[in-house]
Amino acid sequence: MAEIAIMANDSLWRSIRKEAQRAAAADPVFGKAVSNAILAHEDFAAALADMIGRRLGGSAAGQERFVAFSRDAFHRQPDLIEAAGRDLQAIVRSDPAIAGLLPPLLHFKGYVALQAWRVSHWLWRHGHHDAALLFQNEASNVLQVSIHPAAAIGSAVYLDHATGIVIGADVVIGDEVTILQNVSIGRRGELPARPPRIGRGVYIGAGATILGDICIGDFAKIGAGTVVTSDVPGGCTAVGNPARLVNCPEPLAAV
Repeated sequence: MAEIAIMANDSLWRSIRKEAQRAAAADPVFGKAVSNAILAHEDFAAALADMIGRRLGGSAAGQERFVAFSRDAFHRQPDLIEAAGRDLQAIVRSDPAIAGLLPPLLHFKGYVALQAWRVSHWLWRHGHHDAALLFQNEASNVLQVSIHPAAAIGSAVYLDHATGIVIGADVVIGDEVTILQNVSIGRRGELPARPPRIGRGVYIGAGATILGDICIGDFAKIGAGTVVTSDVPGGCTAVGNPARLVNCPEPLAAV
């Protein structure tokens, strides 16, 4: 399984490099930036660590620190790079305005914020809480995406537009979830209150708020501006404040 993941990442990296070479040849001015961001690196992990450092680090010393943390996490847990590859491919599949892998990798702050969270989550699980919270703080300040390192997020996830997203501690988000801007997901009240669990393939529209010890079922949709404080069954759409269910699967609607 690990060998298959490595092969997939190598293939992805070759595709990214080919796109970068074409972009550099087509626009010499942009080509220098592409060379520094992509072509100067030996693999996807190195390029991604450098990208996180550039976006979060500020000063040269700060960049080096974030790059070092990221490189270490990617080296110790290669699954992080596998997930990063699936996240990138999910953007291309989901966004009709995207024609290749290079634009979201270079320009989509939601993608960088999610990969920075993956590093912070690794740091958190290995007891490096201060470093993990540093990642969260800088991603919040610079990218306007605040994801607590104790959250759990699957792969093939797309943070679309990615401004004003807040995801609290211990929130669980499944694979293939799309989250638009100005979304808040977290507890209602203080600990030990449980946070939401978001299933696979869920779509969360702009400005939605999801709070409390609730489950959002697989492939549910949360409409823009919806406030959700109770369970949403799989396949249903929740709209309004307070949320009401519409377009539920036939058997559920008949109950």
